[in-house]
Amino acid sequence: MSATYSIGTLSHLSGVNIETIRYYERVELLPAPVRGNNGYRRYDAAAVQRLAFVRRGRELGFTVDEIRRLLELANHPEHPCAGADEMVVEHLADIEGKIRDLRRMRKALRELALCHSQTAAHCRLIQALGSRGSD
Repeated sequence: MSATYSIGTLSHLSGVNIETIRYYERVELLPAPVRGNNGYRRYDAAAVQRLAFVRRGRELGFTVDEIRRLLELANHPEHPCAGADEMVVEHLADIEGKIRDLRRMRKALRELALCHSQTAAHCRLIQALGSRGSD
């Protein structure tokens, strides 16, 4: 018989929080585990691998639905990966847009930083937030 793991051990081995593991079971990213005679969940090595896959996908910013599609593709290696390639291109474009937005925010905040005013009446940030042109 192959080794099985408790949810705590699975959490440690996969790097995924216990509550997150339970969530992934509810949303069916992780199949329901077998239960021991005591009713406790028991996971196998495949669950460790699957959770590591999901964790890496989430670290890269993929949504639960996107990861579900990637898991489906991983389960059918004979299928073409055009859908995965498209997903990566879209995700990369989204990230690059966020980077542009963050750079604009950084520039705006640098211009507002280090206000030497003694009162809020002359605070550059308060003035910028209150002006109609900052929309």
